[in-house]
Amino acid sequence: MKATVTSITGFYGAFVSMFMSKRTWTPELDKEIKEVCDSVLDNNGRLREEQDSENLERFNKWLGMLLRMGKRHITVLRFLDIEIMTEGMHRAGQDDLDSHARRFENRIIRSSTRLATFADGEVSDFYKDKVLTDGQVCKSLGYELPNEIEYEGKTYVKSTNGYVLKEYENNKDVKRGLYMLGIPSNFISKINLCEWGHVFRERCADGGANPEVKEWAEQVMKQITEFHKEITRDYVLSIQN
Repeated sequence: MKATVTSITGFYGAFVSMFMSKRTWTPELDKEIKEVCDSVLDNNGRLREEQDSENLERFNKWLGMLLRMGKRHITVLRFLDIEIMTEGMHRAGQDDLDSHARRFENRIIRSSTRLATFADGEVSDFYKDKVLTDGQVCKSLGYELPNEIEYEGKTYVKSTNGYVLKEYENNKDVKRGLYMLGIPSNFISKINLCEWGHVFRERCADGGANPEVKEWAEQVMKQITEFHKEITRDYVLSIQN
């Protein structure tokens, strides 16, 4: 399983939001914020390698203000969006993360068991060498399973992890009934920093989540900090959401 944070965006809007409540926002300040963000950040929200020191100082000042304010005034953190690409999460773990779909604002799209095809015995890295299907066991013992069988007067054909009624051999809705929770799932997702605080607290290494889900949460958190060192693990756990 591999998680990759591809972008953290929305700093301009987040910074502007800080100045609205007390009516300290001005068009001039708005222009300054936009120019600083455009100067300091690349299109994915990373700090550029070459920096104007004054702009970087202003950016870091505003980011510090935002993070201090955002612990309790959590709405300002909702302007920051984190985009995550995940490869090879097992389906049971994917289901655990799907339970947070509201936190992701429904921005979580995965490999479909209806539209995609999975191979016999295909599992995520977490389950490799931990489980064997009946078909794999039979093959290892030298038993070749037939392509068709008769059962209670009906013909069934070999499919992934089992057999399906012959008339449904190309029906994906029926075939996916044989898929296991260990199949690998890829998904792309986006979540704002405020909601990430909740998801990370529930799924991090200190929680009671599945081991691969914990690993996913910690991978994502580490990369967020690599984007911006001020957004630490401890800080995220302090967000009151």
